[in-house]
Amino acid sequence: MNRLLRCLARAKRGSNRRNRIKAAMARLKAREADRRKDWVEKTSTDLARRFEVIAVEDLDVRAMTRSAKGTIGAPGAGVRHKAGLNRGILANGWGQLAARLEHKAPGRVIRVNPASTSQTCNPCGHRAPENRESQAVFRCVACGHQAHADVNAARNIRDTAVGRTVAARGALQPVGGAVNREPQSLLLPA
Repeated sequence: MNRLLRCLARAKRGSNRRNRIKAAMARLKAREADRRKDWVEKTSTDLARRFEVIAVEDLDVRAMTRSAKGTIGAPGAGVRHKAGLNRGILANGWGQLAARLEHKAPGRVIRVNPASTSQTCNPCGHRAPENRESQAVFRCVACGHQAHADVNAARNIRDTAVGRTVAARGALQPVGGAVNREPQSLLLPA
């Protein structure tokens, strides 16, 4: 793609060569979109067939991929980095996967609020920003539990989906209220 962009920059406007380069870029982007759609379809079908309950983070992908350019008076900071992050998020098709899962497994997909899942210790339920040492390292300041931050957050999301919520003040609490289809936490993968 970068090679085609460089060729496009050198091509004269309105020329046949420029039109051929644009068509080649469009074919490349279409193949990329087809690959992404194929992956989403295969993955969502596999998950819907294998699992009784599917928990996903209720991420607002549209808000996450909003531009950081700001205004003329107050320009944004790190605009190029944010643009790269946006491309990465959109290229992975997070929103498409969650939508297709809801179509293929109606009533079995649970959207979990992602707030504080990465700062809450899964074994003891202690929540503090200090628990998250870095992007990858999670170390609880209360009990000393250490794990990969994404694994710890995934366990919190799983526990919330099967009927335990992570309270804002700390300990894990059972969810109240009637549930038509209650999953068995023993059957869910750890």
